[in-house]
Amino acid sequence: MIPNWRYTHEYQKDKERILELVDRVFSSGRLILGEEVRSFEEHFAGYCGVAHGVGVNSGTDALFLALKALGVKQGNEVITVSNTAVPTVAAICAAGATPVFVDVEEDTFLMDVRKVEPLITPNTRGIIPVHLFGQPVDMDPLLLLAKQRALFILEDCAQAAGALYKGKKVGSLGDFGAFSFYPTKVLGAFGDGGMVVTNSAEHDAKLRRLRFYGMDKAYYSEEEGYNSRLDEVQAALLDDKLQRLDKSVRSRQEIAEAYSSGLAGTGDLVLPKTAQDRTHQFYVYSIKTNQRDALIAYLMEHGVETRINYPVPVHLMRGYAHLNYKTGAFPVTERLAGQILSLPLYPGMARDDIDTVIRSVRSFFARVKGKG
Repeated sequence: MIPNWRYTHEYQKDKERILELVDRVFSSGRLILGEEVRSFEEHFAGYCGVAHGVGVNSGTDALFLALKALGVKQGNEVITVSNTAVPTVAAICAAGATPVFVDVEEDTFLMDVRKVEPLITPNTRGIIPVHLFGQPVDMDPLLLLAKQRALFILEDCAQAAGALYKGKKVGSLGDFGAFSFYPTKVLGAFGDGGMVVTNSAEHDAKLRRLRFYGMDKAYYSEEEGYNSRLDEVQAALLDDKLQRLDKSVRSRQEIAEAYSSGLAGTGDLVLPKTAQDRTHQFYVYSIKTNQRDALIAYLMEHGVETRINYPVPVHLMRGYAHLNYKTGAFPVTERLAGQILSLPLYPGMARDDIDTVIRSVRSFFARVKGKG
């Protein structure tokens, strides 16, 4: 079976260095918020082109704490998309606000920024654009709108570390950038982790309090806070991987290029589009076809594991029924949920495996054509 994603090959290749880093942390005498976290925060912020980075427990907490730092509370509304992972929406709700959804573009699967302004009400506090699958949202119209309407922009960068929009890295464009280091991500830990980046010294200080019970110093809370700290071991491993992130992303892009070349003109298959003035990190290689379910079954029979990101839009999930959205509310989002699937893609993927995936996909559509 060719897996959709794997990490074990990376561990075997880098095992000696990984264990050395773990030993360094365990031998340091400091396991929580020590030098490893401080170093990674500084390096990752610099990589993103911003002044400050605050390491937290997860990408979800990165979004949640950023919202709390912005003063989001009950009665506020935050505009985002339903074509996203649940954490984007869960963080808004956890902060006490109401998610307001906007549909996405047919070709990029990203927030349709042309449809945002009509959704703004007196209760709207900000916008969370999701840089889905590794590609940035069209940010300039959002930034202009936010400035005109006094709204914040919190970038959900969970899937797009290092991606460029008109030469600037995601996370550096809005008020905050929220990142996930979940193992599958472009920059993935060997566990969980997240970070918020910002250019505001005031917001940086606020976030550091919020992640540590509202404390500036031990045993005294200046404000209500939380427990959300990036682990020293994960910080050390991430800091090491950051040095090779661009090389890792290039491997992803080369695999995507091989897929796009090998699958061009295949059946009704629609391949990923990279929009003008942007780069694509290819967190996943998501294709679109009206024969999605049959293709998934065929590929599984031929030893190729696929994944659907995401099979049910958040607004149609039972857990968010209280938001009162109905089927048909977002036609593009709902249509994509029945058409998209992601092919195997991870750095270091063997060329033979890539060719097998291409051959299997083309074989499926040749078979369908033959039956037709």
